[in-house]
Amino acid sequence: MATSGKVIRCRAAVAWAVGKELSVEEVEVAPPKAGEVRIKIVATGICHTDEHVLKGCFPNVEFPVILGHEGAGIVESVGEGVTSVKPGDKVIPLCLPQCGECSFCLNPESNYCLKCHLSEPQNLLPDKTTRFTCKGKQIHHYMWVSTFAEYTVVPEYAVAKIDPAAPLDKVCLLGCGFSTGYGAAINTAKVKPGSTCAVFGLGGVGLSVVMGCKAAGASRIIAVDINKDKFAKAKQLGATDCINPRDCQKPIQEVLTEMTGQGVDYSFEAIGLKETMIAALASCNMSTGICVMIGVPDSPSGISLDPMLLLTGRTWKGSAFGGWKSRDCIPKLVSSYLEKKFNSDLLITHTLPFAKVNEGFELLRAGKSIRSVLLF
Repeated sequence: MATSGKVIRCRAAVAWAVGKELSVEEVEVAPPKAGEVRIKIVATGICHTDEHVLKGCFPNVEFPVILGHEGAGIVESVGEGVTSVKPGDKVIPLCLPQCGECSFCLNPESNYCLKCHLSEPQNLLPDKTTRFTCKGKQIHHYMWVSTFAEYTVVPEYAVAKIDPAAPLDKVCLLGCGFSTGYGAAINTAKVKPGSTCAVFGLGGVGLSVVMGCKAAGASRIIAVDINKDKFAKAKQLGATDCINPRDCQKPIQEVLTEMTGQGVDYSFEAIGLKETMIAALASCNMSTGICVMIGVPDSPSGISLDPMLLLTGRTWKGSAFGGWKSRDCIPKLVSSYLEKKFNSDLLITHTLPFAKVNEGFELLRAGKSIRSVLLF
């Protein structure tokens, strides 16, 4: 391409400081170095984790920064040594990399990677420099993906090449929210046909859990949220019952246990609150129940737990990126999408031009959106 090897000037939403709304600026994006890929982002979703960062919940994220981690785009150019993608390829940048070399990547039962932001900071690219500048200042990357920019640069092992037929404005959700929730049911919990499930939190991730439970053949899927406006969508996606804990006279775990006899077979927490984590754990049956934590807490403080909840046999698990090995599985998930094995489009409630990024965050905060997709 004509831009290859050159600095690109384009729009990006810069977060200058904690608590400030995003500012759409012209930024310079440097060409990719060895082992890197520069991507023209076509569409990006807004995830609650981006909002956590703006509120200052993650002290290891450095400002100023370009957020966004749920995007899809087209390779513009590649650095030296890159072999898995070429200019023109459709790709999804990955917020959980797959380096292929660490002990986790080499373990077929693990989908974690030591290059993940939970193991090493991703405020700069692996060579400890940034590709973004704005008004003469260096701007940090976020999870190495930074999809709130028209062009972004990521390491090759954080890019998945996908089917050229994929609509980027739809499959961008597979970069985080859909894959995370759907996989938590299919891969992490391994929901069995005929089982009962409870899902706490009906945002993009929680509703994707509902879809995963339905796809796995669960006979009863109980959706739990304090925002009753989410119930119609939950039922459309497969929930059999919807409960607002604020309408209950008893703690929600007691309500769910009574509804199901002994508690559900599988429970999922897709909010990130201590109270709902404990409630979800106590809602699954005391012997073989499996509770999966997906929601990212907005504060690092601990959780107090009655050990008897686990001593009777319950399993309490976490799930990162739905248990998918990212570079291996995202292309397959995109193919499943194209084969209509699931309809993640139903999660998209708003499509906005990129300039309205702050409006997208307002919809999220007000509980009026499931997923807003920004188009460049």
